[in-house]
Amino acid sequence: MKPILLLLSMLGLAPLIAQNGAAQDWPQWRGPDANNHAASEVKLPIRWDVSTASDVAWRTKIPGRGHSTPIVVQESIFLTTAESDKQTQSVLKLNRSDGRLLDQWVIHRGTLPQRIHPHNSYASPSPAFDGTRVYVAFHTDDAIWVTALTPEGREVWQKKVSKFAPEAFQFGYGASPIIEDDLVIVAAEYDGEDSGLYALDSQTGKQVWKTTRPKNLNFASPIVTTLSGRRQILLAGADKICAYDPRNGKELWSVDTATEAICGTIVWDEQQRIMVSGGNPKSGTWCVSGAGKHNVLWENPVQCYEQSLLTIPDHVVGAADNGVLYCWRTQDGTEMWKKRLFGGGISASPMLVGDRIYIASEAGMIYVVAATPNRFDLLSENPSGDSIFATPVAIDDRLLIRTGIGVGEDRKEYLIAIGKK
Repeated sequence: MKPILLLLSMLGLAPLIAQNGAAQDWPQWRGPDANNHAASEVKLPIRWDVSTASDVAWRTKIPGRGHSTPIVVQESIFLTTAESDKQTQSVLKLNRSDGRLLDQWVIHRGTLPQRIHPHNSYASPSPAFDGTRVYVAFHTDDAIWVTALTPEGREVWQKKVSKFAPEAFQFGYGASPIIEDDLVIVAAEYDGEDSGLYALDSQTGKQVWKTTRPKNLNFASPIVTTLSGRRQILLAGADKICAYDPRNGKELWSVDTATEAICGTIVWDEQQRIMVSGGNPKSGTWCVSGAGKHNVLWENPVQCYEQSLLTIPDHVVGAADNGVLYCWRTQDGTEMWKKRLFGGGISASPMLVGDRIYIASEAGMIYVVAATPNRFDLLSENPSGDSIFATPVAIDDRLLIRTGIGVGEDRKEYLIAIGKK
């Protein structure tokens, strides 16, 4: 534990600081509580229209293209982008209150991967922030590199985490780094010798530990939560759901289930049931026990491939690749309801804001659905550009949407804030 947090813990103030921090910032992929739930006090409009600027607080054109979700910390917004014509991968800094683009820091130049999947980008992992530094991961020069920056853009360190040169499929990279105490945890899984889960010292970038993973191309971001009173890194893929000790990378338990390639991040409920969905080569959604015997509790054939699931009390919601929204009871997998929202095409993960779920399709429509397991209730459909791949973020009574307007060579990316001005 960091010294300041240790002192606050001794004084009994750490929970208060943590709660306040969770309400104020969105420091990494899936947010401060790692579950893609907005803070309880966040209020968003149900309806808006980007094309008419209805309920649009601000709109900022951003250079290049990326699928990374923004992080929102202190007075700033950070996100990554790549400009293929310039062969650059960069970090962008925007003003939190009005969205002004304040700075762009080029991290890599001239080393973009030769090939990636057409639905991927050269800037897909989301940044992370530990209260002092911004950490970004890029697939570049046939390797995974992590760079630590001050909020003012000064490079503190840059480290090659591992070689990353997949042979069977050149689909690119997508796993976001996450912060746990003084560690930056990075997954780099592919069909090569360096495939593994890594932990770097956040102060120096030095490797603290490495856990070997199967030689298997996987895209999932690791996530950390507390199960049975113990912090655990959760990661799915290579036909397993696994838990690791963040302190040393040792495997705590695993269940032989799921499929080879997973893109989504694991989710869990209050009863420590763990769920994930994927689709290559086997499609499905799987639930295992995160405590006790660690066995498979239920599964079904529904595929939510790139997008993560979303938990609500005693239930889990999945936006399937075919555009059908499902709600299952986590106890036994009972289907509570299903309803088609659109014709298919989704990359962004659903987000819980109060008693509503916000779901963005690749076609640029954001659907607002009541978070009610006993019935399906579509509240609104909101045009929000022409293409959305990044998961929106709800903070400061605003919904931050990274969206593309236009198609083909005319497509331009924007970060748009929906809500109060």
